[in-house]
Amino acid sequence: MNPEALRDKVSVVGVGCCQFGENWTSSREDMIVDAVYEAYEDAGIEDPQRQIEAIFAGAVYPREGSGEVAEALKLFGKPITMLMDYCQTGTDAFRCGVFSVAAGLYDTVLVLSFDKPKDRGVSGPSVNFDKVRGLPSTPAGWFSLCAARYFETFGAGREDLAKIAVKNHHNGTLAPKSMLKREITVEDVLNARMISWPFGLYDCAAQSDGASAAIITRTDLARSYRDDAVLVKAVTVATAEHPQRDPDFDFLAWKPTLYAAKDAYEQAGIREPFRELDIVQLHDCFTLTELLSYEDLGLCKKGEAKDHVASGTFELDGELPVNTDGGLKTFGHPTGATGVRMIYENVLQLQGRAGERQVKDATLALSHNIGGAPQTCGIAILGMP
Repeated sequence: MNPEALRDKVSVVGVGCCQFGENWTSSREDMIVDAVYEAYEDAGIEDPQRQIEAIFAGAVYPREGSGEVAEALKLFGKPITMLMDYCQTGTDAFRCGVFSVAAGLYDTVLVLSFDKPKDRGVSGPSVNFDKVRGLPSTPAGWFSLCAARYFETFGAGREDLAKIAVKNHHNGTLAPKSMLKREITVEDVLNARMISWPFGLYDCAAQSDGASAAIITRTDLARSYRDDAVLVKAVTVATAEHPQRDPDFDFLAWKPTLYAAKDAYEQAGIREPFRELDIVQLHDCFTLTELLSYEDLGLCKKGEAKDHVASGTFELDGELPVNTDGGLKTFGHPTGATGVRMIYENVLQLQGRAGERQVKDATLALSHNIGGAPQTCGIAILGMP
């Protein structure tokens, strides 16, 4: 593989996102239309039937496959690719769209990710997430095992996780389309109802409904859409052994993130991620997941994440802001929609359009999804010229 083959060949020229939340009064089609038509307007797309050549869509709970997307957008006669790949589904849809443009197959395509789990009648990805040693478990139950091991190994505690929740809740109050807009304190987190020790209610991301979209095109055509198009520096996905069946799994790192980060950094030409990246959106399904991902992404050394949390490194005004819009913690996690929602935030930040949560002089941004137990990871790196 040539790690530089993709770099800067594709640009994002428009993004859109619907309101995330328990969208009981909105259909899946409503959310898709809200996100996509915002992206059309952002890119100056006036005739999508002519200007959009293909659609790459991701959903973990699709209802009717590609026909659902075509009907919602009235885009018929177009190739529509539907993807489902755990929580990294949106990033994978973006990857496939980018590849199609970089390969010269299409000039301009729509990337869409959406899900409406609240209409499924369950409170999480499934009633039985997986099994631990043959016994049923929930996502909170499984991920909490890693927290216990991390605490024992590195001397961290619930207070360290609580500070992550407080940070993300604060950032979410500044994001108009987040679901939860409520400031909380460390005491609120520590005193909340216990879900699976050490995770209380505020350590866990809720499920929500949502849709997000991006318009991508060849970089040499991007200026015909806008002057501040965002370059795709890298995009990749990686898989690893199921951690519950991996004899080398130590509960202290997620191998899919390690693999994907190495590939993405090589593609983008990044050698020192902490110094070179300006913004990171990472997968905070639980506060512990964010803590581990700091280290897995190479933003700090193993065991040092708690020190950076204490010093405010990853806060909105810190050295490297993480989850500037509040992350999954405040947007919730409509599984398929999250990946492109992160890209939406990074594009706004890089173009200086993020309002009260704007990071000054940001030029390079990363988004990160993990999926499954986890067995998968998707990473996209965007930058300004």
